[in-house]
Amino acid sequence: MLPFAGIPSFARSPLESLDSDWQADVGILGVPFDIALGYRPGARFAPRAIREASLRFSLPPDGFYDLRDRRVRLKGLELRDVGDVDVPSLEPQLARQRIEAAARQLRSKARLPIFLGGDHSISHPVLRGFDDKENLHIVQIDAHLDFSNERDGTRYSNSSAFRRAAEDLPNLKHITTLGLRGFRFDREAVAAALARGHSLVPIWEMDDLDRTIERLPEGKDVYLSFDVDALDPSVCPATSSPEVGGLSYDQAMRLIRGTCERNTLVGFDFVEMTPHLDSSGNSALLAARLIMETIMAVFP
Repeated sequence: MLPFAGIPSFARSPLESLDSDWQADVGILGVPFDIALGYRPGARFAPRAIREASLRFSLPPDGFYDLRDRRVRLKGLELRDVGDVDVPSLEPQLARQRIEAAARQLRSKARLPIFLGGDHSISHPVLRGFDDKENLHIVQIDAHLDFSNERDGTRYSNSSAFRRAAEDLPNLKHITTLGLRGFRFDREAVAAALARGHSLVPIWEMDDLDRTIERLPEGKDVYLSFDVDALDPSVCPATSSPEVGGLSYDQAMRLIRGTCERNTLVGFDFVEMTPHLDSSGNSALLAARLIMETIMAVFP
């Protein structure tokens, strides 16, 4: 079936319920929550936009033929889409509870659970669903640190996701953040992250990507969080808080592949895409491809 036809599940994968009995290699869960944004809203519509764009990359039974490697990729992969968390936008605490519960359920069914945000605040309740994973490491690819203690009187904005996760999860051992840039940083957040021993890798230290990849964790269970504002806005304009001077798509994929090759990827979220800010739809196509290529990196 052509990409403009049919009901859009991710890559046209079978739809499942989290309450049903099934197992898969990869499970996709949408988290359409964006009331924790500090700037332009609309990330709640990203899971739907990514699914629609992903029909361009529908996974055939025989897999994809990869010209670079001259071989078939993802043949026989069991991919399932479980729809979206029912998030009550006017009850953020209840929303976080539902997100955490859904993350736990998906983990019990999929070797690689993938979460489609939504703003970056969703990473906190999702990560709470990984509280039994010993020695968990996070690789965060992002223009912003998202480690503020609070913003405008709230402690649960998209600027605080990893601060709350670090407080809640004693099993969270380390965070490596790559692609940082801009001049609006929270001094206290930077100091707090460094005091905890986190690795902060700004964009101006990433000219040599091979050396950057050597700064990634190795031999760890890693949760990957990818904020689309890590990409340069000329590549992906559909984000609430763009920062010029960001990564190219190829640079981002090299970092993702490096993360997967050096570690075991136990979870992945893709956040902060605001579809209506790119009327061409190219940002959603980029998102769908990046997610598919990440799956290829985990299941080579």
